Amino acid sequence: MSALSLAPRALYEEVAELLRQRIFARELEAGSWIDELRIAQALGISRTPLREALKVLAAEGLVTMKVRRGAYVTEVSEKDLRDVYHLLSLLESDAARVVASSATDEQMTQIQFLQTELEGAVGDRDRFFQINENFHMLLLDIADNRWRDQMVADLRKVMKLNRHHSLFKEGRIAQSLAEHQSIVQALVARQPEQAAQRMTAHFMNGLQAAQ
Repeated sequence: MSALSLAPRALYEEVAELLRQRIFARELEAGSWIDELRIAQALGISRTPLREALKVLAAEGLVTMKVRRGAYVTEVSEKDLRDVYHLLSLLESDAARVVASSATDEQMTQIQFLQTELEGAVGDRDRFFQINENFHMLLLDIADNRWRDQMVADLRKVMKLNRHHSLFKEGRIAQSLAEHQSIVQALVARQPEQAAQRMTAHFMNGLQAAQ
């Protein structure tokens, strides 16, 4: 690996993002030891910004620090996965409730547009993943609670550590699309409780597919 030119103004943040993407791409496998010396040499940096970056990733739950053993990529247990999905269902169902109650007509149009985009991406799994995430982020943005947004962002990072992504399961994309359609119908009809219940069911079905 060649040395990289990283922004000196926030070197540890640049390193954290690079490692984060390597973890999500499975270049650094769950449970694997992070060789600080080798990575620092490969990036052409000292170990100080690398250690600061690892602290950031540990706070996000992506890295586990073990006393006298160093840093490891976090392994997600079945309980971890259940806990993450449970909290996401609570947070995002609450966001759906807010959106159904308070979204403007223009915002509802944005939601419907993304749903149409999602329907057109069924044959392209990577694009479906991205639009699916954009859809959820749009609802959070409309619901406008930065504390909830931060919690969801961290939980979704941990969710990405799961080796068996829920959308990998055969038939799950079609099922997920139908669930999205049901959620959008409740949002557009401005039915807060229906929207919240359907979002909760969406996450519970996603958990079943991810296990």
